[in-house]
Amino acid sequence: MCGIAGFTHRGRPAPAGRIQAVTQSIHHRGPDQWGVHEAPDCSLGAVRLRIIDLAGGEQPIYSADHGTVIVFNGEVYNHNELREELKSLGRKFHSRSDTEVVLQGFLQWDIGVFEKLRGMFGVALWTESNKRLVLARDRMGIKPLYLFRNGSDLYFGSELKAILGHPEVPRNFSKQGLNAYLSLNYIPAPHSMIDGITKLAPGHWLEWVQGRERSGPYWQLRFAPRSDMKLDAAKEELDSLLRSAVKEHLISDVPLGIWASGGVDSTTVLHYASQVSSQQLKTFSVSFQGRSFDESPWFREVAAKYATDHHEFDLNPDRDLAATVEQIPFFSDEPSADAGALPVWYLSKMTRQHVTVALSGEGADELFGGYYTYLADKYASWMRRVPRPLRAAGLSLANLLPVSDEKISFEYKAKRFLTGSLLDPHEAHLYWNGTFTPAQRVELLTPGWGAGLYPPPSYQTFEELDQHWYLPDDILYKCDRMSMAHSLEVRPPLLDHRLVEFAARLPEHFKVNGSQLKFILKSLMRGKVPDSVLDRKKEGFDIPAHDWFRTALKPLLHDTLTPKAIREMGIFREGAVEAVLKAHDRRQANYGYHLWGLLMLFLWKKQWNAVTS
Repeated sequence: MCGIAGFTHRGRPAPAGRIQAVTQSIHHRGPDQWGVHEAPDCSLGAVRLRIIDLAGGEQPIYSADHGTVIVFNGEVYNHNELREELKSLGRKFHSRSDTEVVLQGFLQWDIGVFEKLRGMFGVALWTESNKRLVLARDRMGIKPLYLFRNGSDLYFGSELKAILGHPEVPRNFSKQGLNAYLSLNYIPAPHSMIDGITKLAPGHWLEWVQGRERSGPYWQLRFAPRSDMKLDAAKEELDSLLRSAVKEHLISDVPLGIWASGGVDSTTVLHYASQVSSQQLKTFSVSFQGRSFDESPWFREVAAKYATDHHEFDLNPDRDLAATVEQIPFFSDEPSADAGALPVWYLSKMTRQHVTVALSGEGADELFGGYYTYLADKYASWMRRVPRPLRAAGLSLANLLPVSDEKISFEYKAKRFLTGSLLDPHEAHLYWNGTFTPAQRVELLTPGWGAGLYPPPSYQTFEELDQHWYLPDDILYKCDRMSMAHSLEVRPPLLDHRLVEFAARLPEHFKVNGSQLKFILKSLMRGKVPDSVLDRKKEGFDIPAHDWFRTALKPLLHDTLTPKAIREMGIFREGAVEAVLKAHDRRQANYGYHLWGLLMLFLWKKQWNAVTS
């Protein structure tokens, strides 16, 4: 695992020390080794976390004639298989590194190499003879890649800070990015929170030759549910795919562990890992002792069943939460409105004390229909048959329910469900995963900033929408930034593209069957993992934000969202923000997740000096 950075400087020398500075800005992604390549028209840099071929694989890596150079972030799980194929074609190797496999594959197949890779990556290749820069990102967007076009030059980096390290890059807020953030809790590619800085889309390549740009997809997921698919045959195929994916993701030359929540996704990963590994596995979990949503009974049961070397961290308000929250904006690059960033921070920190690589269960909810929002979508379609005035009256009655301090209580779900029933289906689905409704954004933002979120493209299913937007730009984004802040590599085997393509062929009732979520996955795992894991209520991996913003995090919140700070930002109506704060403090409403997003936005602006005028 590594971080990469670079820029072209056509026809002029690079500023002295620039590539070294932007590369060092992402040192936490790869503290074991760093290197740069400086040429008359292009500079590249990489920081490396040694995972495969500890003695070799130093970056950048060059072709035999030094005409092509690569910097690479990620892992290629089929690199041994590809190395043998390339050797048969006459290619010579000098290391066991997967990065060298990508380089030799590029020399053999050009951009055709990317569709052959199984893994997660952001990569840059420079060919001196034709002044050609080629970038690519993995299929699912597990690894990030930011871009900035500066006239005839292109800047890129694994993190936003590698681009903001160029003083000529303006730091102006993006209106589109802001509106996406406030409604979705994340900013979907290609946009970012900084105007002019974009993200390379997952599964895409980009070519930059002396200011001329060309790009396209090397992989596109087709959602084509097969109505003739039989459940038993599908389960057999899924079993084989899971075994193969987990086995490949266990390849490592350094200590490795598994994140275990006690839920079906992480337990599935642990189950298959235990079948293909001869080593005692290490597991890592976060508990919330004394809270109704604490998952420790389940992950302890799972750890005992598989006899793992288990480690856990109890996250409670006695920790110095405020100090940790204030560190997140530096590492998150863009503001992270997902409150789950906090437990992932602590989980990553603990895990890194024992191992360098961890496997996680990300992706199963999007692939197999695991979110309660999918049930809400179904129930809301029935609710919309009720006349709108009656639905609005129901919401008014729900607003009379007493406010709970629980993470996601009945009253909170009831109010959000009824609010969503008043929106159109796409808007409602996005709202249930996000925070502010369009009407609330209009009320919150000053004139000129309420530009509105562009409508999402047309999708056949909400799972498809979540795989294109929510998964890469919220779930995977959060996991990458919080884990790499602690120099920890996290691998999601459930996002092997063969599994993703399989899930896209499943009929809908294999995913959501009646009121049962992840039907096929749970059916497959029945008898393999404890029934308690399969039958338990799903818990989101985040914090009790409603409660903590009335207690442990209240001082930080009010010291940050001050009237002066609101006026200086110039984006929000002072009275509207104060109304949200007061309603939450007085227990008139639960705005914990709304306030997390606002808090992180203000802390982020302070960290990065973003400009709003």
